[in-house]
Amino acid sequence: MLGIGTIARKVFGTPNDRKIKATRPLVAKINALEPEFEALDDAGLIAKTEELKKRIADGEKLDALLPEAFANCREGAKRALGLRAFDTQLMGGIFLHQGNISEMKTGEGKTLVATFPAYLNALTGKGVHIVTVNDYLARRDAEWMSKVYGALGLTTGVVYPQQPEDEKKSAYAADVTYATNNELGFDYLRDNMKSELNQMMQRGHYFAVVDEVDSILIDEARTPLIISGPSQDRSDLYMAVDRLIPQLSDDAYTIDEKTRNVSFTDEGNEALEEILHLRGVLPEGQTLYDPESTTVVHHVNQGLRAHKLYTRDKDYIVRDGQVVLIDEFTGRMMVGRRLSDGLHQAIEAKEGCSIQPENVTLAQVTFQNYFRLYDKLSGMTGTAATEAEEFMEIYGLGVVEVPTNRPIARIDEDDKVYRTGVEKYEAIAEEIKAAHEKGQPVLVGTTSIEKSEMLSQLLTKAGLTHNVLNARQHEQEAQIVADAGKLGAITIATNMAGRGTDIKLGGNVDFKVMEALEAEPEGDPEEIRQRIEEAHAADEEAVKQAGGLYVLATERHESRRIDNQLRGRSGRQGDPGRSSFYLSLEDDLMRIFGSERLDKMLSKLGMKEGEAIIHPWVNKSLERAQAKVEGRNFDIRKQLLKFDDVMNDQRKVIFAQRLEIMEAEDVSEVTEDMRHEVIDELVDTYVPPKTYADQWDTQGLYAAALEKLGIDVPVMAWGEEEGVDADIIRERMEEASDKFMAEKAEAFGPETMRQIEKQVLLQTIDTKWREHLLTLEHLRSVVGFRGYAQRDPLNEYKTEAFQLFETMLESLREQVTEQLSRVRPMSEDEQRKMMEQLAQQQAQLRRQAEAATAGHEPAAAAPPPGEPGAPESPDAPLVEGFDESDPTTWGNPSRNDACPCGSGKKFKHCHGRLA
Repeated sequence: MLGIGTIARKVFGTPNDRKIKATRPLVAKINALEPEFEALDDAGLIAKTEELKKRIADGEKLDALLPEAFANCREGAKRALGLRAFDTQLMGGIFLHQGNISEMKTGEGKTLVATFPAYLNALTGKGVHIVTVNDYLARRDAEWMSKVYGALGLTTGVVYPQQPEDEKKSAYAADVTYATNNELGFDYLRDNMKSELNQMMQRGHYFAVVDEVDSILIDEARTPLIISGPSQDRSDLYMAVDRLIPQLSDDAYTIDEKTRNVSFTDEGNEALEEILHLRGVLPEGQTLYDPESTTVVHHVNQGLRAHKLYTRDKDYIVRDGQVVLIDEFTGRMMVGRRLSDGLHQAIEAKEGCSIQPENVTLAQVTFQNYFRLYDKLSGMTGTAATEAEEFMEIYGLGVVEVPTNRPIARIDEDDKVYRTGVEKYEAIAEEIKAAHEKGQPVLVGTTSIEKSEMLSQLLTKAGLTHNVLNARQHEQEAQIVADAGKLGAITIATNMAGRGTDIKLGGNVDFKVMEALEAEPEGDPEEIRQRIEEAHAADEEAVKQAGGLYVLATERHESRRIDNQLRGRSGRQGDPGRSSFYLSLEDDLMRIFGSERLDKMLSKLGMKEGEAIIHPWVNKSLERAQAKVEGRNFDIRKQLLKFDDVMNDQRKVIFAQRLEIMEAEDVSEVTEDMRHEVIDELVDTYVPPKTYADQWDTQGLYAAALEKLGIDVPVMAWGEEEGVDADIIRERMEEASDKFMAEKAEAFGPETMRQIEKQVLLQTIDTKWREHLLTLEHLRSVVGFRGYAQRDPLNEYKTEAFQLFETMLESLREQVTEQLSRVRPMSEDEQRKMMEQLAQQQAQLRRQAEAATAGHEPAAAAPPPGEPGAPESPDAPLVEGFDESDPTTWGNPSRNDACPCGSGKKFKHCHGRLA
């Protein structure tokens, strides 16, 4: 008997069906316009773009222009790439333009789909960002789709790490910009550390299309982007702690695999204290519970986590003496990414690598808060439906499942569950052998490098030739994926999420052509392609006859999306295919989430060794376990976001303030208001309201005025005058300080003084914001304990963070006022002495350069020159007529450039300094 919900869906359709139905009239309109646009010549397509731009400028809405814009874009793509978009691709594009997530299966052409909403929204002239998961895809997609945009008269840019500044600026100025989520986030932070408007890269956040949206907005959203600088070196402490962790017995700590946490037991704390005293790490008489022990406790906890929770070749690999993290969702190496809070250093100590110094945060943002900056956000992926609630709650994004162009012909088999891992892997090897013998290509999905290499050894022993794709084979990734659909191919892959290269049955024609051209450089490319295409057609048919691509997963991931991504590799564009999951009760998911009951049940059923249980109920029970884990992860991300939102509100205020200062021609009013507020605070402190003159601390006020405002005023004499009150003292101090600063402005010249005020303001804001971030980090680490006192940690954090922010703004006013009061022009004598020192330094540098024989090599992950923390170029170009001892020949160096005098310092720290 059918349930009420099922009957209702049959009558009314699902909400998803109704959304699809609503787009059909629009798709029909686009199709009806096709003959009209086919009749246009190439120049006609570009003229149409200009016409649409003008209509938008005249106030016409984008939705009204959608059919014409999509029809123009479809024609441009047909001419530039030879690809005519299907109706389902147009539907996907419509949903993206409306600010939704289009869930489209693998092989449905999402790269082309993005061009439609990107073209339509780029007509506004505000710039569109298309976000991809890695630099290879950003460059590939930009190069490929730029032909479409070019045919329509639009410009395309691509942003990548270590890009020259002028190139990056023009990439952001393009109509459509391709970039990775990391680079966009870091550029946003870098822009808000710049001191001049013309140095900023991004020009706003209007519309973004996020490819592999689940990977970027959910999987990676747990880790904030942080720009950091080095702090003090504590490598000795890390090594000392690392040596003592292996000495602890198993009962000294407890591991909670569900929450991925590890903590010391009471016995462990006692044993640890004893060892720390013996090793001299903890002074005699000091316990782990003393406030002075905070640093040691922190290091010990991180050492324990490094040893017990982080596994080599699963969570990270060691490459060229460096600990490189592995993305748990894509299996890729995350070069340049480091674990924060000293955890990365603890892993480096464990592996015997050189320990890099810990970093202090200069700026940070989460992906959730970065992507919520956009006026309109949309995304594409093959797997979003399971996380629809999170997308709606965090980003306000709806998920629409777009139908496939051809029906899916893949057969998804029920999971096979074995008692032990050994039985499971033996069955997998037999299954791979059987598929290989009939020529069916097999893609084997594993969850770690360790398991992929163990399975590889098993297949080698069985005499089966295969490819392994994990973080170690990162460079050959695209080639290995392209070959995975060849007749009889066996490919073992770690987490096949968002690889960006389609697995085509019979192999990838383009890759085969490239290989052939390398082998026969003199051959005719057209003739080679024709020959390969003919051979490929036969190969493709043979693979289809063998059953298409067989996806065989060796265990379930804790997220259903990752399983669906792997499954979706097979059966693209209506191809035949098959998928199956092989599990054992020893798998992490089964072991952690209640395999004991299942084990007892299987024992009662009298299962023989090597037998598998196959039943839809097992699938349902596993899905429930996965849904539980997903729910818990969502709660963690939601809680993290609530805390980050507090910081985000403050970050927006600070960044907006910086922008206002940079845009302003004259900030003297701001600095004057700050100065007057400081005077108000000083007077209130030393001349409290409703007090008599004999209760005033005029001496203290005199000293404070001299220190904070740089003014020598007779406050003691004022205090003895008849009829003088706090207001009169305040007025006199304001007059004296205004006069003092006016004289200073005259000495420097108004233009120079305005520039000095602006730079002092910006530098002080940056310094105070950095200190504030560190304070908030410390507050965040301890506020959780308030829960023991029945107080909500989040509310406590909000209240205290606000108080800290107010305190920061007060100290900001004081510091800006104090710095400006101390700025003074250099006397001729001082300038002469400084020039002599510079000449001596320059001579010394020349001698060193002549003695040096080794070449300069830039740091692997150094920021671009001109960025905070960037190394200075050792070979700065000389300008014609340039004299390093004569500043008048230096032109107009930027504040972050190397000083032309050759000191090796930045200009702002040398000749461009403020005092």
